[in-house]
Amino acid sequence: MRFKSDYFEEEELGRVYDAKMLKRLWPFVRTYRLLLAAATLLVILITLTELSIPYISKVAIDSFIVPDVENSKQETGNSKIRYLKTGITDPEAEAIVRKYSELFTVKENYAIIPFGELSKLEKKDIAVLRKDDIRGVGMAALVFVFAVTLNFILKFIQIMIMEYAGQKAMYDLRVHLFSHIRSLSVSFFTRNPVGRLVTRVTNDIQNMQDIFASMIVFIFRDLFLIMGVAVVLLCMNWHLAMVSFAVIPLVLCSSLYFSRLARGMFRVMKIKTAEINTRFSETVGGIKIIQMFSQELKNFHEFKILNREQYMAGTGFVLILARFMRFMGFLDVFVIALMIFYGGAKVLDGSISLGELVAFLAYMRMFFGPIQDIAQKYNTMQNAMASAERIFLILDSREQLPVSSDLLSVSPYQNGITDIRMEDVCFSYVENEEVLKGIFFEIRAGETFAIVGPTGSGKTSLINLIIRFYDPVSGRVTINGQDIRHQDISALRSGMALVTQDPFLFSGSIRENIFPGDVHISEKEVESVLTASNCRAFIERLPKGLDTELSEGGSSVSSGERQLISIARAFARNPQLIILDEATSYIDSETEVKIQEALGNLMQNRTSLIVAHRLSTTRNADRIIVLHRGKIIESGNHEALMARRGFYYKLNLLQR
Repeated sequence: MRFKSDYFEEEELGRVYDAKMLKRLWPFVRTYRLLLAAATLLVILITLTELSIPYISKVAIDSFIVPDVENSKQETGNSKIRYLKTGITDPEAEAIVRKYSELFTVKENYAIIPFGELSKLEKKDIAVLRKDDIRGVGMAALVFVFAVTLNFILKFIQIMIMEYAGQKAMYDLRVHLFSHIRSLSVSFFTRNPVGRLVTRVTNDIQNMQDIFASMIVFIFRDLFLIMGVAVVLLCMNWHLAMVSFAVIPLVLCSSLYFSRLARGMFRVMKIKTAEINTRFSETVGGIKIIQMFSQELKNFHEFKILNREQYMAGTGFVLILARFMRFMGFLDVFVIALMIFYGGAKVLDGSISLGELVAFLAYMRMFFGPIQDIAQKYNTMQNAMASAERIFLILDSREQLPVSSDLLSVSPYQNGITDIRMEDVCFSYVENEEVLKGIFFEIRAGETFAIVGPTGSGKTSLINLIIRFYDPVSGRVTINGQDIRHQDISALRSGMALVTQDPFLFSGSIRENIFPGDVHISEKEVESVLTASNCRAFIERLPKGLDTELSEGGSSVSSGERQLISIARAFARNPQLIILDEATSYIDSETEVKIQEALGNLMQNRTSLIVAHRLSTTRNADRIIVLHRGKIIESGNHEALMARRGFYYKLNLLQR
């Protein structure tokens, strides 16, 4: 058993521009534009509250903790001394000034004292002199707490709105993707493993929520905050601001460089994740074969290789992110150190206040925070964009059966089936590799028509064309003289029922499998279906009867019982055309008798098409065609074909 390493390899994608991808995502977001507008407004308010917090600290320091430098300094020689100024109209302040008259210098209606001399005063006297400053600091603290609380509340509401909008948009996208996949033709599913499609509908859709939930924050909050900080810094001191902005070009260049590297890693991770899901899905589905042929170790090593490739891609991304974040951290610390050195000198020479320097440092930390946040969000968005690429790769797939511009309004079964024909039909799954060549035949109403031939002769392909899983390359298939390509597919298939050699049952109850979606069927009709399909006996033995739950694929019942359930499902449909594809190939003799009896009931008074390897099942057919290498080489009933002693005769001899 050999798994080709390139079988699950996904298409290599070229460069995809994020703006173009976002434009394609907009229809899924547009429905929630009012929520997005509300979130944007909240982002503006959040930005304003965050910008106010350092400025509150500046006001507290310059106005109350260390009063304004310009109005508090007196020159003595070449040195500058900071003074505390206090009014002497207040009796308590006047008393303190008289008490420490040798320390105070009295002016017109106020007195000043050097800050260095305050330590000589009693603490209670200092509190009296600075009661206005203490009151101001208290008010600043209250305003600070209010701003932080308001910021917290606004952020909470904004996150809730964005998460709700993101979940709804993700829900819509998943429904759209599922609906699109469901509408694709069978050929699409023959080329795309289940694991890959499961990854698209689950993991990749979940990754897309990062775009829906974080995009507004990415575009508005961080960018608004950066621009707001830049404006505030320039207004406070443009010289100091320009010094701090000197590293911005380096930040932008490094962000673009690391983001390009991360995008490549994300793409590899998406491919490897899909391959792992596919391999795991195949392992679970084929576990009996793997164990039967003792391939556990080989299968494990092949999975381990895929897992290591995914691990290496993930490790590569983490390494890229770690380097980028450390580099950004270094730039952050470097700018802070530069501000302390340059700004500290400015404080000492009186060019700026201490409060301005403290606010500057806070704003610079605030400035670099969003830059790092944007870089991280951009990397996260690269992950989402890599998922979006894969999702739109499926949504761009147009492997659907063409819809005729002149669909017939009349059901092909309105007046019953009179005939089914194939007229010069040629068909191929792969271009230039014909499976069917020049097929002509007619199935008349009420006739049992059989198709036989060796493996690979094209028997199942004929069924696929009649059901219209595929369209012929040339020629046409008709029902009652009307090309089935001009019929609505649902209407076309509504009068057909297919019973295959390995019927598929869905997880759920037996009732749901036999009567899918039919909640109005009467108990009398249920009993009639179960009796005619020979299901009654084994269903009555089950603990919950018809309401017994089946495991995935119906593995909790035997293959014969699965076949009987599929026949009951066909009965419940009450079709006009019955198609049996090797319906008794893998059944024991005792069960085959029950199935043959059920099939006989099903085929009674209906047009039937039988495909069989075991020619014993076709002996009673009204007509038989023999396929060999895609061509009809013989036709007739069993006796006529045996009398001809041709290919059909030889097939019979081989099966004796």
